[in-house]
Order: sequence, then C-alpha cells, then structure tokens
Amino acid sequence: MSLPAVPDLAASPVEPARDPYHIYLASLTSPESRRTMRGCLDRLARLLTGDESVTGAGQPWHLLRYEHTVRIRTLLTEQGWSAAYVNKHLVALRRVLKESWRLGQTSAEDYARASDLAPVRQSRLPTGQHVPPEVVGAALSACDDSAAGTRDAALIAVLYSTGCRRAEVGGLTLADYDPGARSLRVRGKRDKERLVYLTAEAIGLLERWLRVRGRTPGALFSPISKAGRLRLRDDRPVGLTGQGIADILARRLGEAGASPRTAHDFRRTFIGELLDAGVDLATAQALVGHSSPATTARYDRRPERTRREAVDRLRLPPARPLA
Repeated sequence: MSLPAVPDLAASPVEPARDPYHIYLASLTSPESRRTMRGCLDRLARLLTGDESVTGAGQPWHLLRYEHTVRIRTLLTEQGWSAAYVNKHLVALRRVLKESWRLGQTSAEDYARASDLAPVRQSRLPTGQHVPPEVVGAALSACDDSAAGTRDAALIAVLYSTGCRRAEVGGLTLADYDPGARSLRVRGKRDKERLVYLTAEAIGLLERWLRVRGRTPGALFSPISKAGRLRLRDDRPVGLTGQGIADILARRLGEAGASPRTAHDFRRTFIGELLDAGVDLATAQALVGHSSPATTARYDRRPERTRREAVDRLRLPPARPLA
C-alpha cells in the first residue's frame, strides 16, 4: 500500500536544532525510552519513504496530515505486530507531531487532525514463560563465587523477588538500597518512582555482592571485566544495560541447563505469584509500576486455572457402538 504523496523533504529541510525528532527524544528521561522511541520513529520514517537506510532525523514530520497518518496506522497493523507494539509506534508518531506543533511548524488544527488516531485493539494472551522455583534455584547454583558469579546471583534474586523491568534494575544505584526497610527505590517508566521490597534471601545475596562491590556511590549492578574489576566512570561503578542483564540471564540459565527465559518472564512470574497468593490487584499494580490495573490483571493466572478445573470435571464417554 502506498502513502498519499508527502511534499519532498529537500524542498522543506528541517534544521537539526528545530527537528521535532531530536527534541522529542531529548525530552525522554530514560535511556531505554529514548532507544525504544528512536527505533519506532526510524521504522515510521522507513514506512514513509520506502528507504531502509533512513532514520527519523530530518524528516518532514510537520508536513504529515490526517490522510498520511491514518494510512501509516493501517500499514502498521498490516505488519503482523502485536497491538501493544503498534500502539507504541502510534504514541511516538503523536509525540513527534506534538513537538512539530510546539515548534510552530504546523497549525493546531492540522496537528489535532493528524494525531487523532484510535489505538489498535486486540485481545491476545500474554506471551512468555513462567519461571518455576526450581529453575531459579538452578540458575543461582550456576553462579560461582567469583565477582561476576556473586553479582549474577544477587541480580537474579532481585529480578525474581521484585518483578522489576531490566531497565529499572540497570538504573539502580547504591543509594536506592535501604537494607533496614529491605527496599529498593526504583525509577520506572516516565521517571515514576516506587518502592519495591526484597525477600530475606535476596537481601542475603545482595549483601554478599556488596561486600565484593564495596560501598562506593554509583550503580548497584555494574559490568565486571575478566580480571574481576568493576567498570568505573569518574571513579564510580557504571550500570548494566538492559542487554547486559539479558546476557547474564541467558548465560546463567544456559549453564543451569534450563530453557531460555527473559527478565520479563521473571516479572510475569512475580505478578502471577502475588495474585495466586491472594494479594489484591491494586497492591500488585503498585509493586510492579503498571499505570493501569487492567495491565496487571492480564497476568492473573487464576481465571485460566478455574476454566481448566471446570473442564477437568467433564468425562469423555467410552467408545461404544449404538445398540
């Protein structure tokens, strides 16, 4: 499907200092959010231009009108992506259009019309896997007594006992840890802070890691060289990236002989375990930092178990010919 004609970029160049693409990305406080939304805008730019080599920088976002954006929405839904993934791209599109309006590059009416796009609705079961306790135990047993092994055991314990996103764990600092309260101060999406709490076992593994790491201010979890040294910047430990955390999980689970799991699988398991234990939805929502209780409810395994138990009450009649 081709897009309605968009005026030529060369005829309407966008100065870098007034580029809504750069201004929008600079407004995001989280490096993970900037990376995610940059990817969304770059994919949108490739849809607009048909050129796989372009990025969203310098594109004529201010020239997009409703006939363009509604067609972009249709193209996104035809990619076979999940509704959540498509809607993330629509959020990026609306935000870059808003920056164009704020910069005076497009009128309020054109902005309102172009950004008036309904979110994509879709009913899908949550993806991913449950992480059973024996898999967590096996991953912990794969962590040796080296500096990296001590760090990895603490990291796995924090993921399992808090349900934090990997970017949230990577952003933790020593100052966020309160051993007396057994809590971590976490900065989530849109820079919202919340407190999460650690099990006694997780505290033990974290304290063991801190005896290796030391009490220098800086990131709570840091990359470690092959020589066993923490990576520093300005004499402070730097944080693990989201990909670094994913790599640690993959390595330790592989060493344990377990199938691959992601940090989000740990998060999904945490939510499911809370709800199975009878924790109310509002408390579970607050602990994992969801903006809507409906998002948390999608991870509730109890309705599925009830339906399965209902079917288990049925009995298939034995094979027997009619008399």
